Amino acid sequence: MAVQLVWFKRDLRVHDHAPLATAARSGPVLAIYIIEPSLWRQPDAAAQHWGFIRESLAELDAALRATGLPHARLHVLMGEAVPVLQALHQRLGVQAIHAHEETGNAHTFARDQAVRRWARAHGVAMHEARQFGVVRGLRDRNHWLAEREALMAAAQVRWPPPALTFAPWPLERPAQLLGAWEGAADTVVWRECDGAFAPSAWPDAAALGLDPWQPPNRQRGGRSAAVTTLSDFLQDRAALYRGGISSPLTAPQACSRLSPYLAYGVLSLREVVQATRARCAACRAQPSANRLAHRLAAGLRAFESRLFWHCHFIQKLESEPELEWCNLHRGYDGLREDDWNPAHFDALQQGRTGWPLVDACVAQLRDSGWLNFRMRAMLVSVAAYPLWLHWRPVGLWLARLFLDYEPGIHWPQMQMQSGTTGINATRVYNPIKQARDHDPHGVFVRRWLPTLQRVPDVWLFEPWRMPAALQQRCGVRIGYDIPVPVVELESALRSGKARLHARRGTPAMDVLAAAVLQRHGSRRGMPGARDAHGREPAPPRRRTPPAEQLSLW
Repeated sequence: MAVQLVWFKRDLRVHDHAPLATAARSGPVLAIYIIEPSLWRQPDAAAQHWGFIRESLAELDAALRATGLPHARLHVLMGEAVPVLQALHQRLGVQAIHAHEETGNAHTFARDQAVRRWARAHGVAMHEARQFGVVRGLRDRNHWLAEREALMAAAQVRWPPPALTFAPWPLERPAQLLGAWEGAADTVVWRECDGAFAPSAWPDAAALGLDPWQPPNRQRGGRSAAVTTLSDFLQDRAALYRGGISSPLTAPQACSRLSPYLAYGVLSLREVVQATRARCAACRAQPSANRLAHRLAAGLRAFESRLFWHCHFIQKLESEPELEWCNLHRGYDGLREDDWNPAHFDALQQGRTGWPLVDACVAQLRDSGWLNFRMRAMLVSVAAYPLWLHWRPVGLWLARLFLDYEPGIHWPQMQMQSGTTGINATRVYNPIKQARDHDPHGVFVRRWLPTLQRVPDVWLFEPWRMPAALQQRCGVRIGYDIPVPVVELESALRSGKARLHARRGTPAMDVLAAAVLQRHGSRRGMPGARDAHGREPAPPRRRTPPAEQLSLW
């Protein structure tokens, strides 16, 4: 029996799923998800990612079973991708593998290359569909915008597709080995129990070699939570989006909170874009006196521009995978690499830098796995300039802390905020100024740093300056309950900026920057676009977001 294998990766849904529909047109479908031990050993993997995926897989299986078709289910296997596919091919005669393109980390890039080589060698067709507005093999950014828009405007893929049938599982006994190769990592195991879908039978975080700790208040995975989050944002919370996403006080409600569902493909980007456009059009059609509707429309327009930048940044990693570990502008090689300070990094990781807003942000991340974009940018800026830390180790740490870790957004952002792209303005955030601008009464800081509850506002963001007598009255001991800042902020900021700018402005650096801009820069018609000389083109007709929207996470 020739089987169409549908391989789920970071596309944990059945709605608007092109590989499922393509497979259904060609023959019986076997839907699989592979727990890859080597993937979970990567330094950007965390237990919270696996927890979110487990929850999403359970709902994905339920959606398949809801068709009522014989053998409809998701099969979860553990092993490395090529041995799993080889074992299934031996028993089933796999005719084709259907999957979405993935712009992941270096490990998944190499894994996908190995799978394609295996498929060619065994005469198995490999069909990969676009999931985002990312173009594989793109040679010219000039036409990227049109391709992205064509995908977003196309009709969503129908579920369930016509003529859908499922192939029976090829083994008789549950938990039977599909095949054994030397080394436990290459053992392929069917992880279902007694024919039932049983996540309890899957390995836990510790078994995958992960630190078992998870943020206690992270978002839950699964399609039902994703749809609810999308609905309440479009119907209500989008009115807070403009003006509300920068402050850590208002951002939890003002932001869409859809990022983890997009990162793991629980929602398709196209369905979010189309739902946003439809809701925005309905709001704009309301009478001008309906202020709420027009606030919603303004927020939704700004949100849609953020969805545009989502694809723009992922395209950077797709076009140049090396930027995950190499400076985008190679003229910055050696800028920070040889000055690594483990004490500075430890203080940042422990939330003990001494700057209250920074430490409060780390505390919120550890509690929820989420932080709004401005505070993320501030964390990276603090790491890059006053602490003078290289972006790669900091980026790996943050990848584990961010539930919504999306490599194609994460690594370009790490470099942009650290000043190593060569084509972006220097983004240096003063954490004391940011606290005064976005948490003027210290509500956020006091929530996450309860030792500062009794510190007066005037001293809250620089508590190390408090007189000893006031420390005693507040019940705070500087250097014990609250750390003294690891460096003197103003001088460290000046030094960091000066060291970065000393690299800029030479003809050789300008030549390299022009090449980076040609490969990755935005083009006319994109929000914030510049030409090859760094000049802004004429404003596009379509309304664009304010400059702060370009800091996307």
